[in-house]
Amino acid sequence: MELVDENRLLSECVFTFTRSSGAGGQNVNKVSTKVELWFDISSSKVLNIEQKDLIISRLKNNATTIRLTSGRERTQMSNLKLVSSRFIEKIKGLLVIIPDRIPTEPSPSSKEKRLTNKKKQAEKKSGRKMQQNDTDRD
Repeated sequence: MELVDENRLLSECVFTFTRSSGAGGQNVNKVSTKVELWFDISSSKVLNIEQKDLIISRLKNNATTIRLTSGRERTQMSNLKLVSSRFIEKIKGLLVIIPDRIPTEPSPSSKEKRLTNKKKQAEKKSGRKMQQNDTDRD
């Protein structure tokens, strides 16, 4: 499928900023550096209907919104860049069309390897069985 315009796609996202957790001292307590990205797939004007259907079908539980967060960096701008790049990569990955797998026959060497492993496993298990003579001793 054709790639979408990244800037227009990011303009449809809703960004919220909150305080991060973890190490950082006063910076964490004072500044809202954590970035949360929300994207509603069904109301997007950049994506066409086929792209929307493909993305929704590939998301877990056919979700219609995407939510990404980043609070790893100390500055709001670097977290914004990080979450934006992750979002674009996610959308590109969801829009890649996966070709259908063409089934093939196993090679002769793989068949032979499977059979030898099967024989080894059978010998190992048959060695664990109690022999007839062992039961007579009890």
